[in-house]
Amino acid sequence: MNDNTFHTIPENLEAIELDTENSGFSMSSDRKIGSLLSTLAAAKPDGHFLELGTGTGLATSWLLLGMNQSALLDSVDNDQEVLEIARRHFDRDKRVTFHNCDGGDFITREQPDTYDLIFADAWPGKYSLLDETLALLKVGGIYVIDDMSPQPNWPEGHADKAKHLLGKFNRCSHLKMCRLAWATGIVICCRTE
Repeated sequence: MNDNTFHTIPENLEAIELDTENSGFSMSSDRKIGSLLSTLAAAKPDGHFLELGTGTGLATSWLLLGMNQSALLDSVDNDQEVLEIARRHFDRDKRVTFHNCDGGDFITREQPDTYDLIFADAWPGKYSLLDETLALLKVGGIYVIDDMSPQPNWPEGHADKAKHLLGKFNRCSHLKMCRLAWATGIVICCRTE
């Protein structure tokens, strides 16, 4: 089996990848996590999804690929420049709402039990405000993070932060968790109570 072979890819993926490369943005999601996100989104028909860290919209494209037409996606990023790339590619898709704001501010103003799936690809919702973010999940909701295996762009000391975060998950009795040493290192959690 070749895990670099994808059943389907988003229609606009290659154009977003090109715009991402031209912009110099280097923190985008890869196709493997995208394929996983698409599959998980498809498992939640009519779901309400949250993406923390839109970037240029690569993961957004995969989430939308998996979502049905009545599902909704809130996508949050504080970098207006990269967010504009995503907006350009999805300006006609009414399922997605882009929020140009601080992720922490967004998390703290949302209501608990709102989301069926959260992809946390930014500092807020992953390394800060984790408990508040997990509270946004409905029971049965799925929380996904990537970049948990060492990455070339990690700053000094980040490995300790990742290790600490994994330890926090071990203490969350209201989650079922799966760690995958695949792609960039994935953690998938499901809220059980």
